[in-house]
Amino acid sequence: MARFLLRRLIFFIFALLLTSALIFTLTRVLPGDVARALLGRDATEEGLATVRAELGLDQPLPMQYVSWLTSFTTGDWGLTFSTPRQDIREIVTRRILNSAQLALLTVVIAVPLSILLGVLAGLTEGRLLDTAISLITLSVVSLPEFVTALFLINIVALRWGWFPPSSAISPNATFAEALPSLWLPAIAATLVLMAYLVRLTRAGVIEELKRDYVRAAVLKGLPYQDVIFKHVLRNALIPTITAIATSTGWLMSGLVVIEFVFSYPGLGRLLMFGIENRDLPLIQAVVMITTIVILSANFIADMLYALLNPRISLT
Repeated sequence: MARFLLRRLIFFIFALLLTSALIFTLTRVLPGDVARALLGRDATEEGLATVRAELGLDQPLPMQYVSWLTSFTTGDWGLTFSTPRQDIREIVTRRILNSAQLALLTVVIAVPLSILLGVLAGLTEGRLLDTAISLITLSVVSLPEFVTALFLINIVALRWGWFPPSSAISPNATFAEALPSLWLPAIAATLVLMAYLVRLTRAGVIEELKRDYVRAAVLKGLPYQDVIFKHVLRNALIPTITAIATSTGWLMSGLVVIEFVFSYPGLGRLLMFGIENRDLPLIQAVVMITTIVILSANFIADMLYALLNPRISLT
C-alpha cells in the first residue's frame, strides 16, 4: 500500500509540474503585449519597458517560469492586471469556495440519483423501465446548458417561485445562507452530468450480470439482492467513480454557461474574465487550481479503486 501511494504521489507531482509548464508556456504565447494592455495605446516605450521590468517580462522564459512557480507555491499569486488591481489569491480563494459549494451540492444530487437510475436500467435491460430511463436522460442531456438553465429560471423560479432566479451571493455568505441560490445551478449541472453517469452505471451493471461469478453465486443459492449489492455493484461502479473524479474539474471551473446565466460567482466566470482581459496571472492561478483539483480527485479515485476491486494491485 505504501509503495502504491508513493508511486501515485510521484506521478501527481510530475503531472503537476508538467501541467504548470504547459500553462505558463501557453499563456506566454498568447498574442498581444501585456504591458501595452495595462498602459494603453498611448504608452511610451520607456513606460512599457518599466512595466515589463516590474512584471519580470524582460527575463528569459525559464527564469520567468521558475519565479512564477516559486511565488505560486509560497502563496504569492500577484495582482490582477485588470483595473483596479486586486490580490489574486484573495479573489481565487473566494471563488474556489463558491465553486466548491456548487460542486458539492451537484454531486450530492447527481451521484445517488444517477447510480439509482443506472442500476434500475441495467437490471431491467431491454424492458420498459430501461427504455424510459435511457430516453429521458438522453433527451435532457441533448439540450444546451443555457436552454436548461433558462427553463429552470422561467418555470421553477419565476412561475413557481420555489427558488430565486439569480444565484448571485454575498462574498461572506455561509453555505446555509447561499443554499437557496445554489439549487437551480446545481440542478442544471446535475441534468448535464446525470445522463453520462447513468449510461456508465447501466453499462457496468449489464456487463457484470453476464459474468460467470454472478451465475455461480445465483446457482449456489445466494439471495439475489446480496449478489447485486455485494458483488455486482462493487465492480460495476468502478467506471462511474472514474467519471465522477474526472468531472470534478468541470464542476469546479467548467460551468461557465451555467454560472453566466444564473450570475453565479464561480471559478468558471472568473477564468472567462481573465481570458477576456488577458489577465495572465489570474488565468494561470485559476487553471493551476483546477489542475490540482483534477489530479487530487483522480488520486482519491485510485484509492477507491483498491477498496472496490481487490484485484487492483497496490504493490
